[in-house]
Amino acid sequence: MLVLRAPRAILVVALLFLVVAGGFGGSVISQLPAGGYDPPNAESSRAERILTERFGAGGFSLVFAVTAPEGIDTPAARTRAQSISDALTQSGYVNQVVSYWNSPPEESAALAGSDRRSALVAGLVAGSDKDAMQRAHDLSAPLIGERDGVTVTAGGQAMSLYELNHQSQVDAVKMDMIAIPLTFLVMVWIFGSALAAAVPMAVSMFAIVGTLAWLRILFSFTDVAVFAVNIAQALGLALAIDYTLFIISRFREEKAAGSTPEQALIRTMNTAGRTVAYSALTVAVAMSVMLVFPMYFMRSLAFGGLGAIAFCLIGALVVAPAAIIVLGDRLDKYDVRPAVRRLFRRPAVPVHTAPENTAWYRVAMFAMRRAVPVIIVVSGLLAVLSLPLLGARFGYPDDRALPTSTQARQTGDVLRAQFSVDSQGRVPIVFPDTAPQAPALTDYARRLSMIDGVTSVQTPTGIVARGQVVSPRVVDAAAHGDSAYLTVQTTEDPFSEAGRAQLTELKAVAAPEDTLFGGLVQRDLDAVHGITDKLPLALALLIVATFVLLFMMTGSVILPIKAIVMNVLSLTAAIGVMVWVFQDFHLGGLGTTPIGRTVVTMPILLGCMAFGLAMDYEVFVLSRIREEWARSGRTKADSDRAVALGLARSGRIVTAAATVMAIAFAAMMVSQVSFARGLGFGLTLAVLMDAFLVRVLLVPAFMRVMGRANWWAPKGLARWHERHQWTDDPKHDATSGPIDSTVERQSI
Repeated sequence: MLVLRAPRAILVVALLFLVVAGGFGGSVISQLPAGGYDPPNAESSRAERILTERFGAGGFSLVFAVTAPEGIDTPAARTRAQSISDALTQSGYVNQVVSYWNSPPEESAALAGSDRRSALVAGLVAGSDKDAMQRAHDLSAPLIGERDGVTVTAGGQAMSLYELNHQSQVDAVKMDMIAIPLTFLVMVWIFGSALAAAVPMAVSMFAIVGTLAWLRILFSFTDVAVFAVNIAQALGLALAIDYTLFIISRFREEKAAGSTPEQALIRTMNTAGRTVAYSALTVAVAMSVMLVFPMYFMRSLAFGGLGAIAFCLIGALVVAPAAIIVLGDRLDKYDVRPAVRRLFRRPAVPVHTAPENTAWYRVAMFAMRRAVPVIIVVSGLLAVLSLPLLGARFGYPDDRALPTSTQARQTGDVLRAQFSVDSQGRVPIVFPDTAPQAPALTDYARRLSMIDGVTSVQTPTGIVARGQVVSPRVVDAAAHGDSAYLTVQTTEDPFSEAGRAQLTELKAVAAPEDTLFGGLVQRDLDAVHGITDKLPLALALLIVATFVLLFMMTGSVILPIKAIVMNVLSLTAAIGVMVWVFQDFHLGGLGTTPIGRTVVTMPILLGCMAFGLAMDYEVFVLSRIREEWARSGRTKADSDRAVALGLARSGRIVTAAATVMAIAFAAMMVSQVSFARGLGFGLTLAVLMDAFLVRVLLVPAFMRVMGRANWWAPKGLARWHERHQWTDDPKHDATSGPIDSTVERQSI
């Protein structure tokens, strides 16, 4: 075994890797964009490409709110606005610059605030979401602020993306500053030794740094969103500690049973090591599901999660065992728990504790004696918590996901409060193949302009409002060869239900030629459909892969079905509570701003991560239950005892790991980005519900009801599994005796 032969060499290589990967990948967070929500072949994406390539009219909105206490028609306000217009025009990458001060009367009214103290200068920043946001920031930085009594703020989609990116970088640092120290303190208490606690923390650093380097390599070849870093950090910290905790606990248990360190490590890797490998596979399967979605935001989260899982697995199976061998007996020195018990006058742990006397054994027996009521009560509770999911409304994030201190949020608040026409609410309609004749185009624009909430329709031949041509001004850029486009200006919020309803009405107007609709309303709908259209495939892949992995581990077709049903219950409950808090705005939305919808990618991400982590705990518990079942006489009574003993031996590990993982995910709630805070809240709740409700109550209750049928499989599958089963001969299991006090203290 490599670890036994060269443990110090392994640690030296791991340290060198940490230094090199840290230097290489440490800067990746400042390079990644905050976009990736748009399906590349969606209607809005195709319209945007045509607007950019043929007309030079595409891009991300950039809006400047110019506020003057003395009024927007003062010389100071006009001078300041003109300097902004000049900067946008001269930049070379801002299209369709409009300004209250330079627009004709029929357009300027929509660019003035209701109090006549604020007015707008706006344009479209060309480029992808990787460069448009940086361009917007660089352009706006010297233009914003208060001068000569006039205040300028910058917002729009381009600035929102930039500030989402920047805020994610800040939040990632804050998350580490909170999660790492707290986690280390909890690990010191769990392991009793700072040295033992340092091992999983070192593995987590190995995993996080390795994943950052992996993301930087990927970014050289494909698009990667910055939120992959947040996921990598959370999963890297949580899973590394989870897996290492399981390895060290089993190693201590084997040593306490009389094995030498070498024998204990070999036995640990053949049992706990294989369980960790299966667990990593189940979590990886759940994260891989996000690769089927067309948006690179979702793929990025899968990239970050898969990288973290892979490095956690390497760290737990290679780096942690090497550290265990090198530390030797020092691993368990300086146990702080006896001193803490004396300080709080807590009784010492009994010298010998039979498994029947452990709390987890008693909890399992309680759940099995009252199996049907436990199943009804716990399942009913999870079902009730899931109900808000039925009223979920999904959509695209806007500036209200940001804190009120940011420029984009401040500008957005001014727009919503002072302006009847949303400068971001324009709806471009592109004729991609054949441009209609002028009379047909004008007639189409007249009919569009009669829809409620439409203020004007700009065409290549003029401006139409309320069914009439109000300006014959020719817009040459709106026609190019055989294609053309027109722009619908509207009062509706593009992220509202009213905006969606208006888009439906616009599409219902018969067009003279084939059209493509663009704008934020269409992008919002496309983002939702990008998820919902692929969701059945994603769920099917997740269920099939999970079933296969659990069958390979257990040899049963009943237990995988049970695991899938229970995991779906717990994760829908977590998503339901997240919707109840952050969409329906209960508990004050935990300090966020209510927008009446849920960012469409968050339930999918929460579902994949929560499902994978629930399977993680399922594997841990079932692996110990199966060990007990394999060495038993395989009667119904043996099945009940195997469940109780398995939970007695894994319950402490699972709940301790869940506590540590909950700390890592709860640290995400310090994020100032509202949907990231919601994700942290949902993951924390999902982990705690799964570990403290599903694993310790619902699992034993269900397995009691099923009895020996838990382990049933068709004869052909059973024979195949018997030939290829991964577990060792249970006769050689060193854990079949009573639990010694050292085991009870040291194995959590």
